Amino acid sequence: MVAFGKKLKERSIQEWQGYYINYKLMKKKVNQYSRQLQGGDLERRQVLKDFSKMLDNQIEKVALFMLEQQGLLASRLQRLRESHDALQEEPEISHLANLKEGYRAVGQDLLKLLFFVEMNAIGVRKILKKFDKRFGYRFTNYYVKTRANHPYSELQQVYKHVGLGAVVGALSRNLHDLQNNQGSYLSIYDQPVLPHQDPVVDSIRAAVDRLTHSTNFLNFMAQHAFIMQQDLPSPQDEEEAVEEEERRYHFMSLLLNLVNTFLYMVNTYIIVPTADDYSMSLGAAATVCGVVIGAMAVAQLFASVYFSAWSNKSYFKPLIFSSIVLFIGNLLYALAFDFNSIAALLIGRLFCGLGSARAVNRRYISDCVPLKIRMQASAGFVSASALGMACGPALAGLLQIRFKIYKLTFDQNTLPGWVMAIAWLVYLVWLAISFREPALEPEESHTSTKDSSNSAVQDGNLESGIKQPLLITSEEIVEQVEDEDDSEEASEESRAPVNSIGAAYRLLTPPVKVQLLIYFMLKYAMEILLSESSVVTTYYFGWSTSSVAIFLACLGLTVLPVNIVIGSYISNMFEDRQILLVSEIMVCVGILFSFNILVPYTVPQYVCSGLIMFVSAEVLEGVNLSLLSRVMSSRLSRGTYNGGLLSTEAGTIARVIADVTITVAGYFGRDMLLNVTLLPSLVTCVVSIVATCFTYNSLY
Repeated sequence: MVAFGKKLKERSIQEWQGYYINYKLMKKKVNQYSRQLQGGDLERRQVLKDFSKMLDNQIEKVALFMLEQQGLLASRLQRLRESHDALQEEPEISHLANLKEGYRAVGQDLLKLLFFVEMNAIGVRKILKKFDKRFGYRFTNYYVKTRANHPYSELQQVYKHVGLGAVVGALSRNLHDLQNNQGSYLSIYDQPVLPHQDPVVDSIRAAVDRLTHSTNFLNFMAQHAFIMQQDLPSPQDEEEAVEEEERRYHFMSLLLNLVNTFLYMVNTYIIVPTADDYSMSLGAAATVCGVVIGAMAVAQLFASVYFSAWSNKSYFKPLIFSSIVLFIGNLLYALAFDFNSIAALLIGRLFCGLGSARAVNRRYISDCVPLKIRMQASAGFVSASALGMACGPALAGLLQIRFKIYKLTFDQNTLPGWVMAIAWLVYLVWLAISFREPALEPEESHTSTKDSSNSAVQDGNLESGIKQPLLITSEEIVEQVEDEDDSEEASEESRAPVNSIGAAYRLLTPPVKVQLLIYFMLKYAMEILLSESSVVTTYYFGWSTSSVAIFLACLGLTVLPVNIVIGSYISNMFEDRQILLVSEIMVCVGILFSFNILVPYTVPQYVCSGLIMFVSAEVLEGVNLSLLSRVMSSRLSRGTYNGGLLSTEAGTIARVIADVTITVAGYFGRDMLLNVTLLPSLVTCVVSIVATCFTYNSLY
């Protein structure tokens, strides 16, 4: 395990070493402040003042060097532009080739500068985190709050790399112009992601995306998928990584994963409009629909873990198993009416939950889809989920028929089970014929790499030891001890995957916990709204199954349009943390308007409040997962207990509790059901808003 200070030294560009933040000096200062405070030699106010000034100086050094390098790159691009203009009059193939190489050379240097910025940005975050942990201050909040929005902020220069965008744009446009595009009027402004781009442009785009977390529509949609990204490889390893990704990618396998996502979401919501009727037809109370719907979520809690672990070894086998289990579960759900068994109904839904392979779908996109199209694939994952969510209730509304074949009953209650059983059987056959298992990375590779790196370090130490004195000074001993003090940080920097609950929990910082709480809150509120809709609307308004299905389908259809507006416009105007807080407040407003205080309770009140709550929760989900991916440790990008699994478990637990709440609230009577179930939603929402305010400045 390598501490960040050593990693910074190893990966730094030799000729630029003097312009990196002096992480080692700042770490020593933190240790020095700690000793002085314990001895009473220094006041806390003086510590904050001195450390702020030192950090300002370090960031200023980085920012000024960035500006200098941007100027040099701009000058080179200007000279190349003049040569380009001269060639327009007398084009020569040899000169065009030289011009291309000139632009590529600028691109390589730009890529170096982007990695330089990234390493410094990480260093600033880490030293702030170390300072807070050592002294128990909320210094990060203070520092970010006072520097981030200041008109002369140098912190913005480092984190938003102001000015580099123009250099990237000029380079991309000119390289595109030099390609064989005669007769084409397309430019980077007409189509930002052009096919057959120069490899150096792809590398630069990936580096820029890492720094900016750019918020176009595809990015915003992809945040809903919460596909955790690994750290980018170093520039020299990037070409090998791209080749490996291309080798593992198979379009039909990706499509099968997206279809699996779609069918599972249809399977989840197709029973919602009729779950109360089905429960009553088997002799149970209407509010038992909460248990029927929630049974799938209960099983999903366990399914997510074993599917996540299984995907470390295979993708094909988990998907086959998932399809078989879902086929059996839907068959049991459909036959429960003829068996007159509520137990068969619940077991069928439990089987459906045990077939939840969403962890495999996410993992496949993260591991086997090339970086250049991973954002589109992630957005496809979200779109498939949204479409399935809308199609489920809509399909239930169409199945309003009743007939018998032999002794089997087919009606609005059983047909969802029969339709989904057939759908999963067809999918199983398609999967068996078309899916291609990607080659998994050998487990030994990490061990061998580690062993070889250790031996290389030992050899290097042996060679350098010949040139060093046998005795070391006391100052050097202190430095070594301080490096050892950084072992916890080294553990955090480890790229080893997280494969235990304890290891995952230790990586949950307060901002991560708050974001998981928000995710829990929004999933709880959405589940309450959707799962009790049939009971509530039947009691208050006398709605039929078709009316409930139309209402739920309309809610599902709002997902994509809302995300287009947020992803394409709103997220480019405001910061994610601002959208997060406003969305939480709007969810709270929707919950407050949903309470049955006025008599009579009207359709416009229910529909409008439900729409506000649902749309706000959808917006909140995307921004929440975006921020979660930023504040979460990079170690949680892989392994069984990865970030995707943790967020899925938080959402699934919320759904389970919400469905149990509906069933328990049923004992108070249908007239109290709405208010009793909304009260926990309101309390959780208020708590999440307060928690967001406390961690607001750490969401930068």
